[in-house]
Amino acid sequence: MTAGTHPAVESGHDEPWVDATTAARRSVRTGVAGLAGAAANGLLGFLLVVVITRGYGTVGSGVFFTAVGIVTVTAAVCTLGAETGLIWMLPRRRLGGRGDAARVLPVALLPPLAVAVVVGLVGVFAADALGPRLLGAGAGGTPLIATSFAAVPLVVAMTLLLAVVRCVRPIRAYVGVQSVLVPLARPVLVGVAAVAGGGVLLGLTGWLVPAALAVGVCLGLVTGPLGVGRGVALRPERADWSAFWRFALPRAASAAIDAGAVWVGVLLTSVLAGQADAGVFGAVGRYILAGQLAMQGLRVAVSPQLSRLLGRGERAAAAAVHRHLTIWALVLSWPVYLLLAVFGLGFLELFGPEFTVGATAMTVLALAMLVNTGVGNVQSLLLMGGRSGLHLTATVIGLLVTVSLGLWLIPGYGVTGAAVAWAAGIATENLTAFGCARAVLGQPLVDAALVRAAAGVVAGVGAAALAGVLAGGRGIPGLVVALSVLAAGCVGVGTVPDVRRFVRVTMRQLRGDVDAASAAAGASSTSSKGR
Repeated sequence: MTAGTHPAVESGHDEPWVDATTAARRSVRTGVAGLAGAAANGLLGFLLVVVITRGYGTVGSGVFFTAVGIVTVTAAVCTLGAETGLIWMLPRRRLGGRGDAARVLPVALLPPLAVAVVVGLVGVFAADALGPRLLGAGAGGTPLIATSFAAVPLVVAMTLLLAVVRCVRPIRAYVGVQSVLVPLARPVLVGVAAVAGGGVLLGLTGWLVPAALAVGVCLGLVTGPLGVGRGVALRPERADWSAFWRFALPRAASAAIDAGAVWVGVLLTSVLAGQADAGVFGAVGRYILAGQLAMQGLRVAVSPQLSRLLGRGERAAAAAVHRHLTIWALVLSWPVYLLLAVFGLGFLELFGPEFTVGATAMTVLALAMLVNTGVGNVQSLLLMGGRSGLHLTATVIGLLVTVSLGLWLIPGYGVTGAAVAWAAGIATENLTAFGCARAVLGQPLVDAALVRAAAGVVAGVGAAALAGVLAGGRGIPGLVVALSVLAAGCVGVGTVPDVRRFVRVTMRQLRGDVDAASAAAGASSTSSKGR
């Protein structure tokens, strides 16, 4: 497999058993494209939030984020878990050379789209009643709610087609649409609407238009690899329906919770505390989700690979891939969350002074996300192993904690109460999923290398943050100092021979060097002797 090629689109025959080292090496090679996409998505997503917050202020941003939350949560519910079902089933169909992967499309696409159309119509007709309750009497709620619900079938179609692209095209195709095309078009169109003074409704329309572009591009990408239009039958068998939906339906609720995590908090805050607090919470949530993009990028790249390994019973290899990627996710994500926890005030000043009231909320959520990234993509292990029921259990427990605490804390503490509620839900869900994944795989999910990486990141970033606070406080000046110290430290670490050797080996892995595993073993041995 060449570098950057998606595991699910290798040659049509089943490949021989691969050991944990080979699987981990492949995870690095495919993960680099996912990480690049995550970086682009994070930067463009941050730009979008700057455009929204600067263009509409706290109240207008609260209205905007609430409308987006309605689209996101409703579309996630209507998708019925089919996007994960596609990622689970398509790689298994294609690896056997059976040529029947296209039969999955009607099974996966038709029920969610039908549900989305029905829910969208109901929402449009109920907009008059929902608008004042969700957005307030003076926010122009009816047309916003109607537009949000009318867009649900479009967003569902985009989500499902992107899942197909993930499985039948090289990962760069998925990244190009999901992480570049859509997030690049959104700040441009929303910014034009804000500058033109068109109001939140026009801005929301600008946010939705890229979804239509993505649907068109995805249709062009998936028809060829699946043979659609070239005589390939799209008539599924009865067994296809039962196998697919036995897996997907338990995922439906958990997918809605996952996709709507931050938006549930926005909606609760909007109803219980007002649009201004909802706007602040939405801005804080953007930073929190941006820090998670590294882990999401890695998950995008390797979920089909995990499905293949677990489908063949290769649990040790799957656990090795998980541990390997958790180290990468931790090294890339923990510095972001540690800086957000310490310098939340400085980060929020970039949105405007009225958003700095969310600094405490930022700290609380950033600390909770250390738990999220520290346990790794345990949710993917459960889902790709076919244990969607256990994943649902973990997400429901987390949601119950979030909503229960939110109803109690948000009326009195506003955005800070919402953050505490969401943080408790994050920690509960991830620790529950970790325990389930460990029990199902029967393999260790944490090793000494992971612990050393965590300790090193905390020590290095902690020293830089302390220097920043002492020199410039927790605002932008202190943040600049901390980033400067951290950058200098990274340069210094890069001069250490063992680190430079590890980087060279990693680059060879990314280029697909077949001897990279041996070199990695040699580098590891040298490092151990050095210690």
